[in-house]
Amino acid sequence: MATQPTTRIEQNIDAVRGFNRFYTRQIGVLREGLLQSAFSLTEARVLYEIAHRQLPTATELRQELGLDPGYLSRLLSKLEKRGLVAKSASRSDGRQSLLRLTARGRRTFATLDARQSAEVAALLRAVPPTGQSRLVQAMRSIETVFGARPAPTPYILRSHQPGDMGWVVHRHGVLYAQEYGYDEQFEALVAEIAANFIQHFDAKKERCWIAEKDGEIVGSIFLVKKSKSVAKLRLLLVEPSARGLGIGKRLVEECLRFARQAGYKKMVVWTQSELPAARHIYEAAGFRLVEEKAHRSWGRDDLVSQIWEMKL
Repeated sequence: MATQPTTRIEQNIDAVRGFNRFYTRQIGVLREGLLQSAFSLTEARVLYEIAHRQLPTATELRQELGLDPGYLSRLLSKLEKRGLVAKSASRSDGRQSLLRLTARGRRTFATLDARQSAEVAALLRAVPPTGQSRLVQAMRSIETVFGARPAPTPYILRSHQPGDMGWVVHRHGVLYAQEYGYDEQFEALVAEIAANFIQHFDAKKERCWIAEKDGEIVGSIFLVKKSKSVAKLRLLLVEPSARGLGIGKRLVEECLRFARQAGYKKMVVWTQSELPAARHIYEAAGFRLVEEKAHRSWGRDDLVSQIWEMKL
């Protein structure tokens, strides 16, 4: 027979343990297969972290999840053998490997992610709106008490509207001049791309996404038709103030989703070798580098263009 807690700390311990038992049962983590799959909770969480980070290392995952290095190494090897995770050598640190989901890994994670959202939706539907608000606030309170960082300000993605093309041209001109020393000829190129998009816009095969945060535009991306079966990704931009929120990755994901729905078989993107953040996003999404070429453009004589491709 269990003894009754007598002190305040004992009462609190009992309450926390009781809540843990209740909540783990409520969200189904005690079931043999998480989300009706063959994955454990830890395996699914590792897949989640890799999917939502730009080429993370095992060290980053270990620090984020608090896992034993040996255990994480064995788990990653298991996921790699199953064809879900791939490793590549880090150029900045030869001792580290960069992790990404394979095409099979992305499909597997997408299934798990959809099932998770469906289960949470079913859980919330049983709670009235006022109760949902109390529930979410209580969860945020728990995170705050344990020192969790506040969630970043949310952003939205929308289709283009009048005035957006001017912003795209202006911000590309300003940022690329400040960060890479490009002259006004680059701005002219962006203006030409934007004008062609509007003048020849095909709503069934092309799209522009604009990212907004706190009522301000903070990013853009275009998907344009190169041929009947090939789509071209263009003008990916994220404002410095909004970098690190995953907006660039999300914009590329939206392009890929739309391209597949539109029936394209391949997507290409033309970029520069000195844009590492964009290249990491493309590589993590599954693009592969197929061509490099030195060129002189936009007031610079040391540029190297790159073409990346991805079969859809």
